[in-house]
Amino acid sequence: MSFLFGGGNRSVEGSVDPAKIEMAMAELDMITDVFNRLVTSCHTKCISSTPNNHRYIEGELLKGESVCIDRCTAKFFEVNKKVGERMSAMGNAAQSSGTFGR
Repeated sequence: MSFLFGGGNRSVEGSVDPAKIEMAMAELDMITDVFNRLVTSCHTKCISSTPNNHRYIEGELLKGESVCIDRCTAKFFEVNKKVGERMSAMGNAAQSSGTFGR
């Protein structure tokens, strides 16, 4: 997103390219979605609560909750990375065989 803060090329009038702003907004939406899914998934799995009481038991995370959050986050990003690599490989294979987009 460096193009929003002076790192990118500007047009002759000095304005920012609307296509770049749209791409930045799409990227921000995607990052926000990933973050929200991570928080929801790991919070549901790791934070102690009873079915009818969603209040926190302690003011700080318990040791087990903290370890669970760390592991859950690491696993979430590892799986996200593997899925991305697999999809990239599939896209490259389809593109090289000429079946991409058909």
